[in-house]
Amino acid sequence: MQNELELFNKLASKLFEAEQTTPVAPPVPAAQLFDELDISLDEQPAADFEEILEKLVLNTPRTATRLFFNQLFGGRNPKATLGDLLAVLLNNSMYTYKVAGPQVGVEKEILRQICNLIGYPETSDGTFAPGGSMSNFMAMVMARDAHNKKIISHGVQQKLVLYTSAESHYSIPKNAALMGVGREHVRFIEVDRFGKMKPSALAEQIATDLADGFHPFFVNATAGTTVLGAFDAIEPLADICQKHNLWLHVDGAYCGSVIFSKTYKHLVSGLERADSFSVNAHKMMGTPLTCSIIVTKHKQFLHHSFSTNAAYLYQTDGDDYNLGKTSLQCGRRNDALKFWTLWKSVGTRGLETIVDQQFELATVARDYIENHPDYTLYSFNDSISVCFNYKGIPAQQLCTALYEQATLMVGYGTFNDDEFVRLVTINAGNNKADILNFFSVLEDFVSENEVMLASEVSSETS
Repeated sequence: MQNELELFNKLASKLFEAEQTTPVAPPVPAAQLFDELDISLDEQPAADFEEILEKLVLNTPRTATRLFFNQLFGGRNPKATLGDLLAVLLNNSMYTYKVAGPQVGVEKEILRQICNLIGYPETSDGTFAPGGSMSNFMAMVMARDAHNKKIISHGVQQKLVLYTSAESHYSIPKNAALMGVGREHVRFIEVDRFGKMKPSALAEQIATDLADGFHPFFVNATAGTTVLGAFDAIEPLADICQKHNLWLHVDGAYCGSVIFSKTYKHLVSGLERADSFSVNAHKMMGTPLTCSIIVTKHKQFLHHSFSTNAAYLYQTDGDDYNLGKTSLQCGRRNDALKFWTLWKSVGTRGLETIVDQQFELATVARDYIENHPDYTLYSFNDSISVCFNYKGIPAQQLCTALYEQATLMVGYGTFNDDEFVRLVTINAGNNKADILNFFSVLEDFVSENEVMLASEVSSETS
């Protein structure tokens, strides 16, 4: 193993150097991938294994650099990365205390602190799920089973219906299909001009469904929509859910980490009234992928929906320390340690600084856009998604050209009938200069490639 660790350090050093000299790795076209890189698996061991591995590493998109603004994650926090590396070396599975030992305590402490931060009672609990989609899935399953406890044994036999914002994450209809409710029984509720779900539209749709003989059971609110970064107003949604006895889940995968910030926690005001809440520490907190957390104020439903006895597995200690009893998976890696090493090293106040920094960077970006007439701004305050267009160039063409020429990694999105560049300021390792450099790089690229961009626009419209 010592040899492999030395090789790891060697490859890491080369990657760090490449990130500084070439922040955006020249993309390998998908159609040429297996021709340009030796990815094939053969009967005999590779004689040039180190060379092959180095080439693979150096041709992979670089998500930790100051020119990566493409996804809802980015950067590399050293303390969190340390925790992830240790988790790999320790290689514990988190289903029982017997095989995970004190790592169970690491997970339980994180869950306890998050429940305390949002004001959940002693009856609360949670778990780590393999991504935000599965966190939402777990919330939907608990809501389904809380609505009708017999479903877990007899299956879905009612016309169940659930509600979510028209701007919510794509996992909601996908999960509805997986859990037997069906995609056509998902109601996408109208949003306002800021991308927030309209409570009045939700109330009207519930009334319609009840009159039509459906059984409403679940409402999904979003803390940070994927495109605009909008926060649904929780309080009025909670009032509606309370009236109709519906499970309210808050999907905070993107921006739920505002719970750590005194300045921005008001964006999830009323969160303590939600039945469940999910947050991805691999987004605003900057831990390595994946680090997805779901908590609920109803520990009994977490156990009811996901606990199954297995005598060959649960042989020591009680259910509170055998985490497989409240988990979606059986065997699962230790995703808690990397968040714990970060939290332990900087404290809750340090996490607050990480969150606040991202909003400050978004303000820098919006101020720049508003003070330069060649830009059109589509986003709003209290969001770390900064949406804009530059010189009227279609966002898809601009973002694709920037990517193909290894200049910037940034994506595009749509809202209503507008398409725009979506800059996400989620890398808390960036500073004001990095944001201003983003615009400088973009403007220089457009200046140098105006003919090419214009011809692409012309071909699209002809």
